[in-house]
Amino acid sequence: MINVLVAEDDIKLNKLIRAVLENCGYRADMALDGQSAYDMFCEKHYDLVISDIMMPIADGYQLAENIRKINSTVPILFMTAIDDFDAKKRGYSLGIDDYMVKPIDVDELALKIGALLRRSQIVSERKLVVGNTTLIYDSLTAQLPDGEIELPQKEFYILYKLLSYPGKIFTRSQLMEEFWGANSDTVERTVDVHITRIRDKFKSSKDFEIVTIRGLGYKAIKKQK
Repeated sequence: MINVLVAEDDIKLNKLIRAVLENCGYRADMALDGQSAYDMFCEKHYDLVISDIMMPIADGYQLAENIRKINSTVPILFMTAIDDFDAKKRGYSLGIDDYMVKPIDVDELALKIGALLRRSQIVSERKLVVGNTTLIYDSLTAQLPDGEIELPQKEFYILYKLLSYPGKIFTRSQLMEEFWGANSDTVERTVDVHITRIRDKFKSSKDFEIVTIRGLGYKAIKKQK
């Protein structure tokens, strides 16, 4: 699923954008200030960032600048009431990809989001390569030297998440919230079951392994060649 981060301090507009994104089939996480948005970006994989400029704690410029320090490719769309050339110039100089002026036309917003995702090849060509293992996001498959493995959706998403951040520890609760939702009745033991199944499928892998961090959760480590 495509994950979109929205930084917007207007709660009503925040909810409207979320509705538009979900109607398009995307998953949206919302932040009310630039610092919270950056913290969320550091904790989770996002395919697109939509940001207001004028926000408390850290504004959109600061958010864009900080994101570009750690990720040069994720599309960033500014959505703001500021309609002047200098603001646009500053945004583009910081590495944003597009700029919309409020009030927002939701149909145009949906078109721009689709265009940005296609441009970054996230929708059609997203994949993750770890040694001789290639994860193909759209088909939920892993290509190995001796064949292809098709994984159930949540198993694939968990594996893709862990391998996207090798060495980073993800707690069971973090994985539960991202892949089952914050209000899910599913118990954290379910994460352990999925990890066990992933390990069983890739037990002969020479590229990576999933390590249990006792009392916390899991991390993926790349094996040394």
